[in-house]
Amino acid sequence: MAILDRLWRRGRDFLGTRYAIMGGAMTWVSERHLVAAISNAGGFGVIACGSMTPDLLAREIAGTQALTKLPFGVNLITMHPDLEALIDVCLQAKIGHIVLAGGVPPTPAIQKIKASGTKVMCFTPALSLGKKLVRSGADALVIEGMEAGGHIGPVSLGVLAQEILPHLGAEVPIFVAGGIGRGEMMASYLQMGAAGAQLGTRFVCTTESIAHPNFKKAFLRAAARDAQPSVQVDPAFPVIPVRALMNDGTRKFMQRQVEVIAKVRAGELDQKAAQLEIEHFWAGALRRAVIDGDVESGSLMAGQSVGMVTREQSTAEVIEEIVDQAARWLAIHHAGAEPAMLAS
Repeated sequence: MAILDRLWRRGRDFLGTRYAIMGGAMTWVSERHLVAAISNAGGFGVIACGSMTPDLLAREIAGTQALTKLPFGVNLITMHPDLEALIDVCLQAKIGHIVLAGGVPPTPAIQKIKASGTKVMCFTPALSLGKKLVRSGADALVIEGMEAGGHIGPVSLGVLAQEILPHLGAEVPIFVAGGIGRGEMMASYLQMGAAGAQLGTRFVCTTESIAHPNFKKAFLRAAARDAQPSVQVDPAFPVIPVRALMNDGTRKFMQRQVEVIAKVRAGELDQKAAQLEIEHFWAGALRRAVIDGDVESGSLMAGQSVGMVTREQSTAEVIEEIVDQAARWLAIHHAGAEPAMLAS
């Protein structure tokens, strides 16, 4: 455990937590109960604001603060039309960390957050953007590989880690995300210079997760190959791919793209409004699956680590399992033995 403590001390200090394990912000799933459970178990829960209004976000933050006194953050989507108001809500609630996702965050937004004393975390899909974000004031970065669930980029975490960690790992804490389901993998990235890890899919089937039993059952039945990225209908109309378990909802998303593209070409929508309409599709489809249990036409966003979700556990059990796997693997590795995967 001493080796693990040394490797992720920077991440723990940055987050103010016992473990440098962040909860991935999953719309409808990463709400007060799961977020508080992650923080109470020693990790760092993150509220997924998604398409919430400022009033809704304020209530969600207050609800989370009633369940935990430990640090947690809020993930804001940069293309949200009320981004500035959402930032104000976070600052008024004394949130210590804001995670900006879903596009290149505007520098004024980063500076406004930093001026309040709140730390800014940003996602970067490439070294060049990572350097720009650090220059703009980002306090930490998250590099998320295409193995992740939900909106994804085109590059695997293994490649992103090699591209980014050696160059920016000394400047700011960098958290790795995408396809991480076991502690051994997390430990290997810590050895490469990561400050911590972000996990989402592993927390969906926890007892504290409010996800519908049907949603959880779909995860428990799924293998890694079942989590596939959505298909872009028209290259002239770029859409960020979404990784999810394939179902009728996946096919409906393709149909929605066709409808939205037709509206753009007819002059009924501009590009930005069209992208928001696409996002609204996912928010609605995801709610149907997560909250209502409609796993046929709803969206089953899941990372490729879904194959490692084999039973319902408490959040604390998941975190302790991952920490134990990492600590044991590092102990054997540093003792000179073969760092093979250890039995759970």
